[in-house]
Amino acid sequence: MQFPRLPDWAIYSAVAGVLLAVSLGRRENADAPPAPPPPDEIEGALLGPVTPFDTAVTLDAPDTFKPSSGTAFSIAGRGRWVTARHVVEGCRRPALVVGGGRAVAADVRLAPRADVALLITDGGPPALPVAAQTPLRKGQRAFHPGFPQGQAGEVTSRLLGRETLKVSGRGARDEPVLAWAEVGRTDGLEGTLSGLSGAPVMDGRGRVLGVTIAEAPRRGRIYTTAPESFAPAIRGEQRADEVALGEPVTIDNYGRVADALRRDLRVAQVVCLSV
Repeated sequence: MQFPRLPDWAIYSAVAGVLLAVSLGRRENADAPPAPPPPDEIEGALLGPVTPFDTAVTLDAPDTFKPSSGTAFSIAGRGRWVTARHVVEGCRRPALVVGGGRAVAADVRLAPRADVALLITDGGPPALPVAAQTPLRKGQRAFHPGFPQGQAGEVTSRLLGRETLKVSGRGARDEPVLAWAEVGRTDGLEGTLSGLSGAPVMDGRGRVLGVTIAEAPRRGRIYTTAPESFAPAIRGEQRADEVALGEPVTIDNYGRVADALRRDLRVAQVVCLSV
């Protein structure tokens, strides 16, 4: 039995199809990740620099250290964490809770002119990307994942502007801060946000803008470090070659993102161990 001879155009088409398939199979795949969510329409003008006319708010710090818990976040996989200075200042044995009733002791370096402390451990989880000098806009949204009241929880806020935090008592100083209006929190979380101190302030791209340091419950405000104090306090700790990938954060997923950060210990609870 003799098969019919295929026309030349069919043979050429088949060969071309094979060559095209081989070419596409060997093509480099360098697609970029999805773009971050667009800015909210409520965002306004760029935030200006620190001025002597910024509104002032007073914070009374106790003269003696009282053990408490707070939040920290990883900025370098070699074991560099950031928290609020007042969480660990005066604590002889600060530690990071890693689960299962276990905690890892950490060495501490206190920033001299900001409510920021660096915790040092022998290795750590992947880092959160830091964008300490990113231009800020009034009205922009932020997310604060951590451990309010010693339990997993998170808050979202919008930037109001600059203020000056006047700390009296232990560590007395004047510190420029950013004021944010709380606009959402974990369902069922009522009352104080104590324990959220030290939490990262994350933008919609999952980048860290600063550190959560205080709240004014009656005013519904959250205070965080300003770029002018946060950036110098961590300078050189997150190297240019650090593997730090942020995940887009929105009002719809910020609870899930916060849970994942805590599960991976990129955001961890800070406690003071008894001597």
